[in-house]
Amino acid sequence: MASDPSALRTSFRASYAEGVVSEFFGACAGGAILIAWALHLGASPLAIGLIGALPFAAQVLQLPGAWLTQAFGPKIVAVSAIAASRLVWLPMIALPFVPLSAGTALHVFVAVVALAAVFGVVGNNAWTAWMGELVPSAIRGRFFSRRTVYITIAGTVASLAAGIALDALSARGFKGPSLGALAAVACLAGVVSVYLLRYQHDPHPVRPRERRDWRVLIVVMRAAPARPFLWYLLAWNGAVALSASFFSFHMLSNLRTGFAIAALHGVAVAAVRIISAPFWGRAVDRFGARPVLVLCSFGIAAVPAMWLLPTPAFLWPLALEAVLSGTLWGGHGIAAMDLTFQLSPRAERPFYLAVFATAGGLGFAVASMLAGLLASQLPTRFDLAETWTNLHVLFMLSALARLAASILTLRIQEAGARDVRAFVGIVVRGATAALLPRRVAG
Repeated sequence: MASDPSALRTSFRASYAEGVVSEFFGACAGGAILIAWALHLGASPLAIGLIGALPFAAQVLQLPGAWLTQAFGPKIVAVSAIAASRLVWLPMIALPFVPLSAGTALHVFVAVVALAAVFGVVGNNAWTAWMGELVPSAIRGRFFSRRTVYITIAGTVASLAAGIALDALSARGFKGPSLGALAAVACLAGVVSVYLLRYQHDPHPVRPRERRDWRVLIVVMRAAPARPFLWYLLAWNGAVALSASFFSFHMLSNLRTGFAIAALHGVAVAAVRIISAPFWGRAVDRFGARPVLVLCSFGIAAVPAMWLLPTPAFLWPLALEAVLSGTLWGGHGIAAMDLTFQLSPRAERPFYLAVFATAGGLGFAVASMLAGLLASQLPTRFDLAETWTNLHVLFMLSALARLAASILTLRIQEAGARDVRAFVGIVVRGATAALLPRRVAG
């Protein structure tokens, strides 16, 4: 059943607003703030690696999440699970003021992160299936690129404000209370985001009750169009996980940037992402998601290698890394989302989404835990180069693994997509024309 145009417009506006509010939740309960909580509670590099792996280890619950989505409908499951994933942070408001031992407080923190991850996985499966039904395929790239712009602006403002506030209050001895205050802001944002989710349209409010044959999972894993993408997600997320949980930790502990500088780095990434997102959205709609994914994957392989260069007295390579990350990750996210919808038939979409997310989540979780274990076994500093730490080894391994995983994108097939070499040529010519000064007509 086609959605009413007015209902679509209202839902799109509510989705944009919900994305904006959700970024305020993420800025106050994720990223550098999550690392700040871990450091405040005395977590080791191994523990930080495990904490970073939790949201991805929880991806094994995608399959029960798919069953819930199929049984009750994506909207009700998305709203309920996302609400739980955000409001579970309520105990963190009081944690800094409760007289608990450091070990007990760390256990409470890990439990909150784990529960949020579990509910988040179920909610994300349902939300993605919901958006797949709600957003027409012809404008999907533009919808997600516009949503990316809005949420990136919000994330930039929220992350910068949170970082500055945490730096200022920590210097005055209020790090614990400031973290509790940020948790309160996160929960408030969670309440508003749930209201905005409820305001969005459900294209299929009445669904027939059906018993799903679980053999559909075998069908998904054997489906020829989906299988190359499945292997790519497994390898790619594993490669990314070798370093992803440690960038913020490296900035705060080894580069000694402080939370404000770490937030400014996020601002730079976000600004570039805002500028590039409309281009990637149009490119996906016009040329296909596959060539965009191929180009961005190979480019992102260079990102961890750039983290080998900065030192506390030599931070400017982080600016170049921010430009590269912001440009390429924006395109990668839009292309991967579009391919996820294209490769999953509507009737079995929750189960396709579950298998895709489980593959990526398992790859990330296993690699993140191994990375934390490796970091804890390596010497903190190397005699060969005083500026090299155990984390530099992870960055180098991640760059090589991402390059290897990028090769798997060449096996992905997409009906109607343009040739990768032709698309790269178009991008290069467009970038050259934009960067080089034009000749003045005589």
